[in-house]
Amino acid sequence: MSLLTAIAATIASLNINPVCREYVFEATPHIVCEVSRDADIRLRLYGDDGAPLGQFDALIAETPEPILMAMNAGMYHADRAPVGLYIEDGATLAPLVTRAGPGNFGLIPNGVFWSDGEQVHVTETLAFERLQLDPVFASQSGPMLVIDGDLHPRFQADSDSRKRRNGVGIAGDQVVFAISDAPVTFHHFARLFRDGLGADNALFLDGSISRIHAPELERSERGTDLGPIVEILSRDERKDLP
Repeated sequence: MSLLTAIAATIASLNINPVCREYVFEATPHIVCEVSRDADIRLRLYGDDGAPLGQFDALIAETPEPILMAMNAGMYHADRAPVGLYIEDGATLAPLVTRAGPGNFGLIPNGVFWSDGEQVHVTETLAFERLQLDPVFASQSGPMLVIDGDLHPRFQADSDSRKRRNGVGIAGDQVVFAISDAPVTFHHFARLFRDGLGADNALFLDGSISRIHAPELERSERGTDLGPIVEILSRDERKDLP
């Protein structure tokens, strides 16, 4: 029995419903992972040695609890430092960026995935700044995919820019993570969250380097070293995905 198979069996024995599942939207395969907004969700960047974790196996080695899901959690520089706001365990490691700029991150409106210690949220950047919050964790990325039920105004249905993409959204009392298993446009990916998964607000996390660790599906992808990583360690009862 492989390590991933053993982990999947352990998780299955502890829980009734899966966290992650395969989900097809408009004939395109995705992996969707859903938990309650008050589940144990954490951001991790640096390991105990002070170096970026980079890979899921390094994250697993430093996490004593079973990890139900992990994926990259925002854009980063060559040294894997976050591009925008990054807060871990209440410590701000990178500041909020409010200006427009190059690349996907600067395609405003962008947003922040954050927790107040009780629930997780996805909030557009300028709205987040106005709230003057003191989050337990936060990761800024961009662009926003869905903003109060509307798609990002710059997305085009006929775009020919197709890449693997991952993101996070809020659907009622659930937080929903998704990663495409085929190249998709921003317009498709945003509609996945809004029309397929019922998210009123959703945030793009990253593109071509996107990867997921999903033991229930016996998947733990490797590739280029990552920057910030989000992990789910526990959950409450959840609704079924559509």
